[in-house]
Amino acid sequence: MGAYVSFLSFRLSEDFVSGYKNKKAPFGYTDAAGNSVGEITFLRTYSRLKDDGHKETWVDVCERVVNGMYSIQKDHCKSQRLPWNDAKAQASAKEAFDRLFNLKWTPPGRGLWVMGTPLVNLYKNSAALQNCAFVSTAEMNKQNPARPFAFLMEASMLGVGVGFDDKGADKDFTIYEPQEGDIYVIPDTREGWVESVASLINSYLRPDTKSPVFDYKEIRPAGTPIKTFGGTAAGSEPLEKLHNHIRRIFKGRAGEKLTRIDIADIGNLIGVCVVSGNVRRSAELLIGRIDDDNFLNLKNNERFPERNSYDASAPGWGWMSNNSVETEVGKDLSAIVDGIARNGEPGVIWLDVSRKYGRLADPVNNKDWRVAGYNPCAEQSLESYECCTLVETYLNRHEDLEDFKRTLKFAYLYAKTVTLLPTHWEETNAIMQRNRRIGTSMSGVANFADRVGLPELRDWMDQGYKVVKSYDTVYSEWLGIRESIKMTTIKPSGTVSILAGESPGVHWTVGGQYFLRAIRFSNGDPMLPLFKMANYRVEPASESPDTTSVVFFPIKSGATRSEKDVTIFEKMSLAATAQRYWSDNSVSVTVSFDSEKEAEHVGTVLHMYDGQLKTVSFLPQGNFVYPQMPYTQITADEYEEATMKLFPIDFSGVYAGMAADAIGEAYCTTDACEIKLIKDNQ
Repeated sequence: MGAYVSFLSFRLSEDFVSGYKNKKAPFGYTDAAGNSVGEITFLRTYSRLKDDGHKETWVDVCERVVNGMYSIQKDHCKSQRLPWNDAKAQASAKEAFDRLFNLKWTPPGRGLWVMGTPLVNLYKNSAALQNCAFVSTAEMNKQNPARPFAFLMEASMLGVGVGFDDKGADKDFTIYEPQEGDIYVIPDTREGWVESVASLINSYLRPDTKSPVFDYKEIRPAGTPIKTFGGTAAGSEPLEKLHNHIRRIFKGRAGEKLTRIDIADIGNLIGVCVVSGNVRRSAELLIGRIDDDNFLNLKNNERFPERNSYDASAPGWGWMSNNSVETEVGKDLSAIVDGIARNGEPGVIWLDVSRKYGRLADPVNNKDWRVAGYNPCAEQSLESYECCTLVETYLNRHEDLEDFKRTLKFAYLYAKTVTLLPTHWEETNAIMQRNRRIGTSMSGVANFADRVGLPELRDWMDQGYKVVKSYDTVYSEWLGIRESIKMTTIKPSGTVSILAGESPGVHWTVGGQYFLRAIRFSNGDPMLPLFKMANYRVEPASESPDTTSVVFFPIKSGATRSEKDVTIFEKMSLAATAQRYWSDNSVSVTVSFDSEKEAEHVGTVLHMYDGQLKTVSFLPQGNFVYPQMPYTQITADEYEEATMKLFPIDFSGVYAGMAADAIGEAYCTTDACEIKLIKDNQ
């Protein structure tokens, strides 16, 4: 752990931790060669390089996470002069560690990556732990019209996925033609980039405001290492392109009004700029109106050819966000059914249900009446400027309900602990400390339902929710903070569910029992030669062959069905079950459907489940594929053939330091939540 020790106020006893060092980590998804794809994913994504040059083991990461988590609790209690008992904390932390080690729960990917590091525990900032956020452009004001866009950009640069809306167009902003202002030398900082964009936007939306002349000389050259988040800098080019695009949006339009399309364009272009920054990825959700024909056609190449261009020399930006409409129960959705059936968009968000209800099994409580939108994966209802605090549990890793209830104590406590640390955004802290919203999630839901049945699943969800609620009462009182406005969710999961070998969230696995899992590695990753020597299929990545390679892992999973074996009706039903009995936030669900056989049922299921869900999105399966998909179904014979061809790999050299640093999980990544690249009429 090296230098991490000095700023952690709590530490598990060395004798306890040493008892796990010779235990085999129970990673999931053992492949045809006997290698664990869960472990490979861990090494690639979450195992940081230590001070001695070695990679963290799973024991190291569990220790770092638990020490970081309990240090935050101890620091809070000491600073507030609240009771703290070291002996009780050690006993609690040991059980939290054991259940984390056995993958009964995990933090979200960002927590595995940075909890217990200086970024969180030394600087006392939880921003790097937050998965997602939402900001409403209705927050635009005459003094600082660009403020929501500044938040969108800075959060995205921190790897936080951000949802936003186009309601700023209702604020009646006039576009001005600014005069040229003074030279602004942009600092080579996150804040410098954000301030440059905000000042440019404000110069067009505020009267008598000069437009700065930017000097990019201080921005580090492309390829320079980024110390805090890893990876390399993109240089000034993405920022220069963003500045020029914003100027093009407003040029020659003095006296006109800011439109919904303008807001969509600016938000999407900010996302493209951030994506260009190497490891600083971004996810966006754009929420619009169902009666806005322009919004419904934002990804229509014929209507908006420039924003949807697939020309490599002049690429568009419409792909940057998944788009959803805001609606309410009983509203006519016929205007969007054909679009969903054709290409999966828009998604649907019932904000009235989100504001009125926690779990749908419980009465209306109206506690969350300030909800303004959702994060990009749509599992957390959020106020404007609010962030998500998430944690995950794995149903099929538990022997019985009592075992699961016990895990919920520590999963809940992790998420609640994160709320004790502020972010660096004052308006965000005001909301988060009032709401203390968390999202205790579960994965393996579909596999669990297939294995033991829906009645058992409903019982685990219902009783589990009541246990979380009771823990929230006890721990909120101890910590001297508010009880959480909402506590449970179903996140789409993704990378972390691979560690446990679980189906993600409420989704069935794409490949079912036998599949190829494609994982991308940097061409400089020292693990790549190991995969080649072990006869794995390794290809240059189609999107970036010069820098990235794709490795294909043949897996036999515990799933009995793939998503292709499950009807659109059953997928909607499982999501509704989770919304009723478990999630008081929302259920992130992307309902895949057979575009030839089930497209006609999209309108039917939307009508059937109107009022039984808070959010839903769709994805047509069809017959089209794109190169190197994350999951590809294979046959049992193909899997058996791979067992004869591939070799097991000794990863001891990787742990000894012959490896790249962890790339981290930059936002709420999952195959269900990734941006949908949709071409018109596809």
